[in-house]
Amino acid sequence: MEATRHKLWTKDFLIVSLINFTITLIFYLLMVTIAGYAVEQFGASTSTAGLVSSIFIIGTLFGRLGTGRIIGDWGSKKTLFCGLLLFMLSTMSYFLAGNLPLLMLNRLVQGIALGVASTATGTIIAQILPADRRGEGIGYYSLSAILATAIGPFVGILLTQLFADYRMIFAVDSVLAVICFMMYFIVTVPDAPNKVKELAAKTGFKLSNFIEMRAVPIAFVALVIGFAYSGVMSFMTFYAKELDLVTAGSYFFIVYALVILATRPFTGKLLDSRGANIVIYPCLVLFAIGMYAFSAATSTVVFLIAAACIGIGYGNFNSVAQAIAIKVTPNERLGLATSTYFILYDLGLGVGPYFLGSFAPTMGYSTTFLAMVFVILLSIVLYYFLYGKHENLKQAKIS
Repeated sequence: MEATRHKLWTKDFLIVSLINFTITLIFYLLMVTIAGYAVEQFGASTSTAGLVSSIFIIGTLFGRLGTGRIIGDWGSKKTLFCGLLLFMLSTMSYFLAGNLPLLMLNRLVQGIALGVASTATGTIIAQILPADRRGEGIGYYSLSAILATAIGPFVGILLTQLFADYRMIFAVDSVLAVICFMMYFIVTVPDAPNKVKELAAKTGFKLSNFIEMRAVPIAFVALVIGFAYSGVMSFMTFYAKELDLVTAGSYFFIVYALVILATRPFTGKLLDSRGANIVIYPCLVLFAIGMYAFSAATSTVVFLIAAACIGIGYGNFNSVAQAIAIKVTPNERLGLATSTYFILYDLGLGVGPYFLGSFAPTMGYSTTFLAMVFVILLSIVLYYFLYGKHENLKQAKIS
């Protein structure tokens, strides 16, 4: 009985992780192809094509904002159903988007759907994991998104090379979205505890009905870290061309994903057994070292060393920080904690490219990335004051 209660790799854990992988894969697959579609199909300018691509993230933020409360009202499984249904329909609707306004509207709606569905999957994972293995479990679960960030762009670029017609890309995405929706019907999630329903029954507009304040400190650190990383995600292609390291650039995210795969099992177990500080501080230091190497890279070797350091540092910070947001929150507010964390984290990822993009043309990419080293070092100080020095006290309160 004890062994069953602490089991990690259950059917539901694997299916929910696969659902999260699939919707994230579709997201990244479209991120690298939709701007080109907007230019070729509708003659969009470069700036407008960029808006077509990034408006998805705005939708995701809107989707996450109310999802924590919706999970409290409806339960996580019903919320997941609605998110996956809307995601499937909006994925199919690319065939019907006959002009730029409709295309942008559909991107916005699909972003909302992803925000709802991914917040629901994160909450379900937190619900079904044994409390003493949540750090390890969330670490493994977050690998589903990490793998999608590496595989999605690769598949998207491959499809554009194989098929001249973008409708084939939309067809592949639609098939994946249907498969993802069908997987929902084999997931079993316990009903919400009575305490959740009692809290959800309370009416009136309160910030606490939409935001879990206990998750805000670590989520704010994630916002700063997401901001620092966003330039790598957005300007990698331009920077690699500038350095004449295009081949190395194509391998960057593969190395990034591989080191996360290799280290995530250990960082999750360390979190559960020794606490977050022993993982977070080395990760942030490695992230800063990796960003410095990235800013100073002149060869393929240094470029890929930077990818490894950023993967270990940033990649593991993200999963551990998400686990912290869950650990400091009562079970009846896990949905709000998950949505709060990703609202702030996505905000950093979304705002970063616009802000950094205004400086990069004058400062240069190398100097811009060097400046991010100081942002990461600042985040170490923020983490210490917002969570790190209070960790033992917070754990005592939870237990």
